[in-house]
Amino acid sequence: MLCSSFSISQLAIPSVCVLIAFLAYTSQYFFAYFEPSPLRESELWRINIFALCIWICYYRSCTVDPGRIPKDWKPVDSKQLEADRVSGRQRWCRRCETLKPPRAHHCKTCRRCIPKMDHHCPWTSNCVSHFTFPHFVRFLFYAVVGMGYLESLLFEKASIVWASRNLPSYLGPSASQIAHLFILLVLNSLTVFMLFVLLLRTMWSLAFNTTTIESWEIERHETLVRRARHFRGYLSGPGGTSIRIKKQEFPYDIGIWANIRAGMGGSRNVISWFWPLARTPARTTGLEYEVNGFEEPDVSWPPPDPDRIPIPSKQHLSSGISNAGNYERDEVEAFNRRKAEDLKRSRENLGIQRRRRFHNRLDKTKESPSKADESSDDIEDSEDGEEGWRNAEGERLGDFGVDEDAEFYDEEDIPLGVLLRQRAQKNQ
Repeated sequence: MLCSSFSISQLAIPSVCVLIAFLAYTSQYFFAYFEPSPLRESELWRINIFALCIWICYYRSCTVDPGRIPKDWKPVDSKQLEADRVSGRQRWCRRCETLKPPRAHHCKTCRRCIPKMDHHCPWTSNCVSHFTFPHFVRFLFYAVVGMGYLESLLFEKASIVWASRNLPSYLGPSASQIAHLFILLVLNSLTVFMLFVLLLRTMWSLAFNTTTIESWEIERHETLVRRARHFRGYLSGPGGTSIRIKKQEFPYDIGIWANIRAGMGGSRNVISWFWPLARTPARTTGLEYEVNGFEEPDVSWPPPDPDRIPIPSKQHLSSGISNAGNYERDEVEAFNRRKAEDLKRSRENLGIQRRRRFHNRLDKTKESPSKADESSDDIEDSEDGEEGWRNAEGERLGDFGVDEDAEFYDEEDIPLGVLLRQRAQKNQ
């Protein structure tokens, strides 16, 4: 069907272009024929300069590649990787089959891990990331300033029309001009208001060096800390384990000036922050970030979350033997054979070993309470888990473009060292 091959999201960029063109150019047509107060030459120049800046910044926000993670990337300190993964910090992307740097997430639209992913913007059909964030900020800035200037001109013309409302109709603007002015004023007012709110939110994130996703993670962490206070600092994890939850400081807030400089491409030149043709951050950046040192060197972000901890199988819990140790000692070929056998046995006798989607687990408890009791270790009956949790604005990570399946679900209890060897073997 036509609907299946054509997505509504494909209309986003054309719609924005039509809106920019309508406000920038039909307003000039209106001003040219508005006899009570024609447009001055200086005003004409300002409108077109702002429009040009908006076009350039919007084009770059839409077309600049948001980046990707090199297949052979490895962190400087590799000792922390396995400890991070055991504590529930996602360091391996099973979609890309590669390690994820700090602040990177897998975008479900771009279908790859994006460095310092802020969100996937539907109005640019592109990810706002380490490489596109400066262009996105400049686009919002020039859109707000340019439309704000247009708003002042439109308000001035509207005040003239209102002041002459008692004069004979032939002495004032025509009905079509009044209708055109009304449409321009309403549309421009709504647009500049929404963009102004978005600009304020973006500037707040820039000043504190947080992404939209990290703001969600910070709010989630604060919620867990409040809950843990009622249980002596611990929350229940999968398999009956107890996870210690303590307050953790956000590590990438390094001071307002340094935050802004880092967010705008690392340049110390303030003029370049506002220059529409400023260079995109170097492609060699975006994999490592400066931290403030408030936490111990072995503490990384995001904080531990009970719902991200890999689910241990009942066989492993009863034997008391660590899978990680067995996997690391065995060769990759032997591990693959044992993995197939373990998965088969676990599905037949021990229940699932791989994490299922939260809502699938929730639906199972509603449909069959008896089965839920039989496999209580694998099924959660509440929406307290991270998959079901929403922030104060009712948003989940999926609303920012994050692939939640890759971020939360279907995690395997396989050490990163084995995953790296498997990937190397495939590439040979």
